Amino acid sequence: MRLLKLVPDNTNIGFVRVRFIAFIITALLTVAAVAAVATRGLNLGVDFVGGLMIEAKFPSPPSLDKVRTNVDRLGVGQGSLQQFGDPKSVSIRLPTPASSDEGATNAVVNKVSASLSAQFPGVTFPRYDTVSGKVSGELIRNGLLAVVLAVVGIAIFSWLRYEWQFGISTFVAIVHDVLMTLGFFAVTRMEFDLNIVAAVLTIIGYSINDKMVIDDRIRENMRKYRQMDMKALIDLSVNETLPRTVMTSLTVMLALGALLLFGGHVLRGFAAAMLLGIIVGTYSSVYVSSSLLITLGLEPQRFDAKPKQARPDAERVGPKG
Repeated sequence: MRLLKLVPDNTNIGFVRVRFIAFIITALLTVAAVAAVATRGLNLGVDFVGGLMIEAKFPSPPSLDKVRTNVDRLGVGQGSLQQFGDPKSVSIRLPTPASSDEGATNAVVNKVSASLSAQFPGVTFPRYDTVSGKVSGELIRNGLLAVVLAVVGIAIFSWLRYEWQFGISTFVAIVHDVLMTLGFFAVTRMEFDLNIVAAVLTIIGYSINDKMVIDDRIRENMRKYRQMDMKALIDLSVNETLPRTVMTSLTVMLALGALLLFGGHVLRGFAAAMLLGIIVGTYSSVYVSSSLLITLGLEPQRFDAKPKQARPDAERVGPKG
């Protein structure tokens, strides 16, 4: 049986040749992502802002003004509404009840659900979440700390394992992947909650796994072909690992695509973040971080094997005269 090959054995793509174009595209996308986060902000979920979130699913797309008027007249606090997933699903955010008792929260949920059910027959309420302000502050701090430590730790590991150029290129690639994910959520206004933080950490792990495979091949080829031009050596290394990169990315994307389509709205944000991260991470590993090694001045001679020292004549064992 003939094996399926997505990338032919004789593939020789000149990735380094377009590195300046890739650098410009990467810089523009990074600036756009930072600008989107700075101007539009993230649609933080209840996990981070605190309060009560009630999810309502209507039989047909409702008028948000009518839903807001219905909720505001109940006296449970100023409501914030947003459609997500599909036009029929609405997220209703309310302040946390004055009492932390679960009965107070249930009373607010029952009051809202009863009022909406009377005006919109057929509406259902799949779930509701409540988080106190203190807990949400701790979650923000811990989430940011986890992402920052992961990025810095991986960059330091790459620096110590290879050379400082690899550490910098790894840091640039991971920061690019994280910023692209944040920019995507700022533009789409999808809810950013703890599930998305988990997706970002998973993206970082996947990106570094793909990059380490390419970096290992670059280091092997630098020892094997010590006189080869660095541009040709980078192209050779990336093309040699390309079948593995494409096959891994494609299979993961197929699984994430199924999760995005059939996993329900609860997992939609996580699957979307992961899918975007796989695409962006593969791009940064192939086109950005590897070519960046040339700009940083990495040379094959740095990986020359140390010559073995000859043993002194005094230590040589010879026949006794």
